[in-house]
Amino acid sequence: MNDRRNTPRVGQVKEITSLSNPIVKDIRALSQKKNRDESGTFLAEGLKLVIDAFEQGWTIHTLIYAKAARGKQAVEEVAAKTVARGGLVLEVSEKVLTAITRRDNPQAVIAVFEQQLKPLSGIRPREGETWVALDRVRDPGNLGTIIRTADAAGASGIILIGETVDPFSMEAVRATMGSVFSMPVTRTSVADFLAWKKRAGASVIGTHLKGSVDYRTIDYKARPTVILMGNEQAGLPDELAEGCDRLARIPQAGRADSLNLAVATGVMLFEARRHLLSFAETGA
Repeated sequence: MNDRRNTPRVGQVKEITSLSNPIVKDIRALSQKKNRDESGTFLAEGLKLVIDAFEQGWTIHTLIYAKAARGKQAVEEVAAKTVARGGLVLEVSEKVLTAITRRDNPQAVIAVFEQQLKPLSGIRPREGETWVALDRVRDPGNLGTIIRTADAAGASGIILIGETVDPFSMEAVRATMGSVFSMPVTRTSVADFLAWKKRAGASVIGTHLKGSVDYRTIDYKARPTVILMGNEQAGLPDELAEGCDRLARIPQAGRADSLNLAVATGVMLFEARRHLLSFAETGA
């Protein structure tokens, strides 16, 4: 039997079935970057993801759940927590949920969260840490997959350089599978990144088609490491490549001359992790 003490009181949940409702219009508008930037919010889908975000201290602005999910204990509990922290709770029709998510089979629970971006000045890499820096990533699926992969590989965070796609777009957030809530993300310019690199004392390892060093032979444990990856089509520009301590290459067989950006980043991250784990076990 559900514990009704966790259920929001009548009046604390708004029932909405119309797509013309102004609240729904504002939420749907979050599909556009300018509206996300203006409001400082973004959308994420899935009950587990919402619960995980709560546990990691993220603030829910609005919780939206399908009418069919009413009465489910986990949904009622997260709705009660949302109300307790000053958030809005909406119970909506399937039509409204589909319109918000732009998917035919949406998750039963979605939420509007307040964005969190870490200032670059606050990042001070420590020994044994690996960060990922990404230059002008264009594909939100690539970015989301890299954030998820970085989380899985034990990286410390993501530095976005230049005109990189929005990490809070719905496509990028979906691809992170919730890792957007556990990976610190910062945005910066090329000039500020290079200036930060001089102060941070980190070793910046860039991947480059002209890289002279096999990525497997690099010492990833000598200093905190930043793995710098270039744009999907153009790779690293000269200014960033010249700022790297090492330019690495990933040897390939077959006819393909390059890897998908997310795959290449994963290869680099797990190689760095292998070195760090080996050092932790053997001290050498």
